[in-house]
Amino acid sequence: MSSSLTAADSIRSQQTTVFTVLFAISLVHLLNDTVQSVVPAIFPIVQESLHFSFSQIGLIAFAMNITASLLQPFIGLYTDKRPLPYLLPVGVMFSLIGVVVLALAGSFAQMIIAVILIGIGSSVLHPESSRVAYLAAGPRRGLAQSIFQLGGNFGQSLAPILTALIFVPLGQFGIIWFTFAAAAALVVQTIVAKWYKNHIVNRPKAARTIRSSRPLSPKIMILSMTILIMLLFSKFVYLASMTGYYAFFLKDHFNLTTERSQLFIFALLAAGTLGGFVGGPLSDRFGRRNMIWFSILGTAPFSMVLPYANELFSAILCICIGFILLSGFSVIVVYGQELLPGKVGMVSGLFFGVAFGLGGIGSAILGAMADHFGLTFVIQICAYLPLIGLLAAFLPTDKQLKITVEPAESALSS
Repeated sequence: MSSSLTAADSIRSQQTTVFTVLFAISLVHLLNDTVQSVVPAIFPIVQESLHFSFSQIGLIAFAMNITASLLQPFIGLYTDKRPLPYLLPVGVMFSLIGVVVLALAGSFAQMIIAVILIGIGSSVLHPESSRVAYLAAGPRRGLAQSIFQLGGNFGQSLAPILTALIFVPLGQFGIIWFTFAAAAALVVQTIVAKWYKNHIVNRPKAARTIRSSRPLSPKIMILSMTILIMLLFSKFVYLASMTGYYAFFLKDHFNLTTERSQLFIFALLAAGTLGGFVGGPLSDRFGRRNMIWFSILGTAPFSMVLPYANELFSAILCICIGFILLSGFSVIVVYGQELLPGKVGMVSGLFFGVAFGLGGIGSAILGAMADHFGLTFVIQICAYLPLIGLLAAFLPTDKQLKITVEPAESALSS
């Protein structure tokens, strides 16, 4: 792979899609999110072994996600002006250390330290790797972001399987095996960082992205960004309710084992992996706003039925929800990048950061609600969150986002 990531590729990537780079960062995203998915995957284990409450479980998820949420936008904003290619492997090092601490943690405080380290690693990976996807995309930005997101979605979908196959029989210390995933990600990120550096050095510097003759007003841009963040709120708080608490709901309602209940979460996330992959290319074909609308509002009929379904129908609904809900995140990222051209890192960092932050805040609040009102109430009330997708009607159309680009890239590095 390293021979493919050359300076010549970096020049050609301005007009063509560099798939070697895209699949490399997708692989790293897979490895990173597999490590990250370990945290919610061990919740059923540590709840019993370390006697954690639902509130403590929510706070652990909150600590990891809020770390990434706060750091990502600032990292993206800084590297928009001063790209730092070798920050990519440095971020993986934080995740590697976090995995070791997580495997050995014997207290709530140690768990918090471990997940903060993993959160720091994710805060570097997402905005910078998303920028690499943008650089390697050529004219196919939706497809490029979907390839990058494919790895992350697949890594997240492995969490329930990891619980069933590793953490139930081996316990918390089984996490130590994921140091191999982090080490592999470190190697690949070093290779990607070399391509990224060569791309910056060899890229022509002449032109900038130029707005069309009828640019969007600041008021519309602020409103659009607010709507996009609200859509992310509906998407990721609902997802937090499913990945963090739906397995407990299934165990209570259908008397399922931990292993069997995790298979429902795997079905949701595996379907989401496929949905996330097809969402980007479909947005290239049918429009970003249409795909955003479908991915959130289209989830609502299935989510509202889920709390009342029987076991078999619940599995089918999880597949439908996962496919539709996760088909739109990469599209939202690309839509934001086109809404604010020249701010690729900031937009990517902001949206990934908001996703992490909302997931963390949602987990903490939902955990407290579960302790006080019960799991059934949490699952039932969260089922209505996808209705926020109605706000997509107020986003500018794809034609309104069109920009004129001269024969070089936007100002990714001044």
